Amino acid sequence: MFLAHDLIGSDGPTVVLLHSSVCDRRMWDPQLPALTGFRVLRADFRGFGETPAPTEPFNPADDVRDLLDHLGLGDVTLVGASYGGRIASEFAARWPDRVSKLALICADRAGQEPTPSVAAFGDKEDALIEARDIDSAVELNLDTWLGPRTTRETRAEVAAMQRHAFEVQLAGPDVASIPVEHDLTAITAPTLVVSGEHDLDYFHQIADVFASTIPGARRIHLDWAGHLPSIEDPAAFTPILLEFLK
Repeated sequence: MFLAHDLIGSDGPTVVLLHSSVCDRRMWDPQLPALTGFRVLRADFRGFGETPAPTEPFNPADDVRDLLDHLGLGDVTLVGASYGGRIASEFAARWPDRVSKLALICADRAGQEPTPSVAAFGDKEDALIEARDIDSAVELNLDTWLGPRTTRETRAEVAAMQRHAFEVQLAGPDVASIPVEHDLTAITAPTLVVSGEHDLDYFHQIADVFASTIPGARRIHLDWAGHLPSIEDPAAFTPILLEFLK
């Protein structure tokens, strides 16, 4: 199975946009008009957007590799937000020769020790999902992950993406992804690490790890941002991404 995706443009360097687990590939809509001159690939992970939920164990980085192979794409720039950043960092560590640049936006990381704040969020979300209170679970995610600059319209768009993910995943079997050991020091791509002041401390700690472990990584901390800066304030975030890409 190949991930549902859009491949936009036929010329220029390839930029692969990997979404947060709060959203799907539509979270990158605000950046698309600015990415003229690039070939842009957006994909939905399993159980998100238009990609069905998994029915057997899988590895998300393998899914991305298989999609790139299917499309004949070799050397790419990876841009990953949150969960997408976790997958992007794993991909760049396992196949460093295939990644020319790497941007990790409030990224998650495999094996990171939970902080009390993120553990409390997980416990609340689990309880709401167990009770099948999807409305409250969606609101919990919006309140936790969206920063103060988020518009009412964007909040509604994120709510729709999160609700759809819950519905797709809850309708399928409970299937875990397969972890694969990888070494962040193997990453050779120029790397940008972005964190948001209003995000949970868990992700600040992860950004510290990425910045100190990935060779030559550059760290940017956004004092206005929550967990999803690319959709909270696209006008402020997109120029940062473009500067890195160009």
